[in-house]
Amino acid sequence: MLHSAPQLIAGLLITLQVALFALLFGLGLGMVFAMGELTHSKWLRWPTKLITTLSRGLPEIVVLFLIYFGVSRMLTHWAGYYIEINAFVAGSVALGLIFASYAGQVFRAALMAIPVGQSEAAQALGMTRFSIFYRIILPQAWRYTLPGLGNLWLVLLKDTSLVSLIGLADLMTQAALAASFTHQYFYYYLIAALGYLVLTFVSTLILKWLTDRVNRHTYSFDVGE
Repeated sequence: MLHSAPQLIAGLLITLQVALFALLFGLGLGMVFAMGELTHSKWLRWPTKLITTLSRGLPEIVVLFLIYFGVSRMLTHWAGYYIEINAFVAGSVALGLIFASYAGQVFRAALMAIPVGQSEAAQALGMTRFSIFYRIILPQAWRYTLPGLGNLWLVLLKDTSLVSLIGLADLMTQAALAASFTHQYFYYYLIAALGYLVLTFVSTLILKWLTDRVNRHTYSFDVGE
């Protein structure tokens, strides 16, 4: 165990890095998907729906392989010589795309939950569209989306184990290497399981703190009061 500890810790850090990059990419792309589905232009709405439907309908491993092998094949065809896409980039983009396809629905529901009258009132006061979105819509949407995005983040953490299939030295890869070297498969896979549990436990605490923070000015009243 001691001689494999540095490799396992390095693998855990790579797992976390993949998850964070996929999260950032997925949040930005998810907002684009949400705006694309809410737009009145069918030339933007239908392609957006097609992409999100395909991303949600395909297994995660298929999306990962399509991006890792498919993009390499296309780049090789265009360049005329073999180009291999970076495994870290491919894993982050694939998981981010899957995250975005679900996050887009969360964003869309949150934006639709905000009364249109608020934007109209802000426009009547002379506020710009950017100010309306940043100061009025986004703070409310953040409160609505946090529970759903939190659940998607926990799923994303576990899905990072798939990047081991494209050769990235994440936690699962390092655990598999240590297990094959020592033949203690149950022991090292149990360590990998504990690593994922630690990440999800810490994430749950952070999500609870964020939820309490965004709801600190929200008050509930009984109907009879």
